[in-house]
Amino acid sequence: MNNINPDVIMIGVFGATIVLMISVVFVMGILSPANRAMQQRLTKMRTRYAASARGKGGDAARKLLLYARESSLDSALKRFLPRPAELRQRLNQTGKTISLGHYALFNVIAVIGASLLMAIASGLPVAAAILVGIFIGLFIPHFAVSRMIAMRQKKFTTLFPEAIDLIVRGLKSGLPVTESIFAVGREMDDPVGAEFRKISDDIRLGKTMSDALWSATDRLATQEFKFFVISLSVQQETGGNLAETLSNLSAILRSRQQMRLKIKAMSSEGRASAMIIGALPFIMFGIIMTMNPEYASVLYTDPRAQMASVGSLIWMGIGMFMISKMISFEI
Repeated sequence: MNNINPDVIMIGVFGATIVLMISVVFVMGILSPANRAMQQRLTKMRTRYAASARGKGGDAARKLLLYARESSLDSALKRFLPRPAELRQRLNQTGKTISLGHYALFNVIAVIGASLLMAIASGLPVAAAILVGIFIGLFIPHFAVSRMIAMRQKKFTTLFPEAIDLIVRGLKSGLPVTESIFAVGREMDDPVGAEFRKISDDIRLGKTMSDALWSATDRLATQEFKFFVISLSVQQETGGNLAETLSNLSAILRSRQQMRLKIKAMSSEGRASAMIIGALPFIMFGIIMTMNPEYASVLYTDPRAQMASVGSLIWMGIGMFMISKMISFEI
């Protein structure tokens, strides 16, 4: 027993923890009363609203049940998370069906995996490896969600002027605003079509158009869509030619996109310099670590070198922040 490698024990403990947590989440999701009741209701809805006999409200009612689904694990996590509503809103902005339980599970797996990797690959002490693993494991899911939100918002912003033009054509042909919005949900590609279908479902389920549109702003969080909602809200209160207003808004949004691309082209040199400067120290450290591991190991074994490394990372972070502010423009 005394000859057992501590690394093997640590790997076994972390592996058992992963298996245990996955098993608990799986069992809670399958056996929870809320999940069984939800499955029964969904079965009834599928039977009642078949493809041959589904009315206008059938699809909206089924989607409402799917949107409102919340597992027992999500309810339990709300008691421990500091701001669960903001996290839930952030996950909704990705356009994916990511629950709080799934996000927490991803964080736990990432923390355990990063801790194991740091302990085995870098040779750090167990306590230091766990601390670094916690930082990396919490950062990776957060970065992945931010990336999905940014990509979805970029795609929505690109397609949104076409959606406004479709609404303008519907208004000029004599259709009401709500029918034009329904047409956007049917004709446009995702994510524009998906969001407008959700707006259509909310209107069919009894929400006013203003409430449905403002609810969509929380899922999208883009200035372009807020301009659209404000234009419709003002027109409902004051009246006027809505088709002309939305046509002008479409032209403004296209001008904003052109200006954004122009700024991106003009700031490309600064962004390339920031990436090169930020990546060069890590690339050189990797090369030195490969060629002479003993020489490079002083950087994280000697206390003075560790303090110098922390100070260097802080100064690099300040420099990268300043460069990002210099090449970032608000349009």
